[in-house]
Amino acid sequence: MSFDTTETRPFPTGPRSAHRGFANWLKTGILMAAMTALILVVGQLVGGARGMLFAGAFAVVSNFVAFWFSDKLALAVHGAKPIDRTQAAWLYEMVERLTRRAGLPMPKLYVIPSPAPNAFATGRSPSKAAVAVTEGILQILDRAELEGVLAHELAHVRNRDTLISTIAATIAGAISGIAHMMQWAMIFGGGRSRDEEEGAGGVIGMLALIILAPLAAMILQLALSRSREFGADATGASICGNPMALASALEKLERGTQRIPDDRHPATAPLFIVNPLSGKSVSRLFSTHPPTEERVKRLRAMRSY
Repeated sequence: MSFDTTETRPFPTGPRSAHRGFANWLKTGILMAAMTALILVVGQLVGGARGMLFAGAFAVVSNFVAFWFSDKLALAVHGAKPIDRTQAAWLYEMVERLTRRAGLPMPKLYVIPSPAPNAFATGRSPSKAAVAVTEGILQILDRAELEGVLAHELAHVRNRDTLISTIAATIAGAISGIAHMMQWAMIFGGGRSRDEEEGAGGVIGMLALIILAPLAAMILQLALSRSREFGADATGASICGNPMALASALEKLERGTQRIPDDRHPATAPLFIVNPLSGKSVSRLFSTHPPTEERVKRLRAMRSY
């Protein structure tokens, strides 16, 4: 299968990009404030005033880690290994060609030792960006399709999506961890003094948070991710100049992830180009990705690019 990759389309520049960057910084601040509020509420429910004080300190540390190290955590949790030029010169050349078209610095490249075909980008800024691909995606896509996928990931970098998406994934993971912590706290008597003051209300409040906190995190990621994926598809098609290659890649990846899903880290699912979760995962019910069929339809409508 071959595609014509000779034509490209000019990128939007200027005020629109500046506005997008400001909006993502605003969303980042809101996310971090929301995480702080949630941690404080959990601390008070579990340990009263003392628990809230401890939670405040924990929130400061969590916000610092989420902002400065969320990209490294996302790579580490999936066991991503750096790729050097001697290992895959053709891949480096492909990404270098795409970054020149997009006006971006060269990102660091990683491979994830997983047969599930997928890819994601992360990093606080274009100068700190990293792109990770799985072993599975290198096996099922041809060069033109892989170029489309890499262009999509570079589009996330160019659109300043990577900071907000990686922080959102870190926060979602923290919220899930808090919910598990609360479960163990209830099993071993955590929050007992609080219950004595408020009766059954304290227990009900903790149970509500245990159930609703992870759900709220998924809904938050849902709201942040869907429009961002459509935008990255459009920008990625512009970068590689070949929307049909990206559309073909998405179809293959959708089939591939259905055959080989990856449910190990559901909080990071929104980072990937297609949803890696299986139909058995509860998180799949609140998919943060728009339907692949709709994405492919929009890309095919760009054939005259």
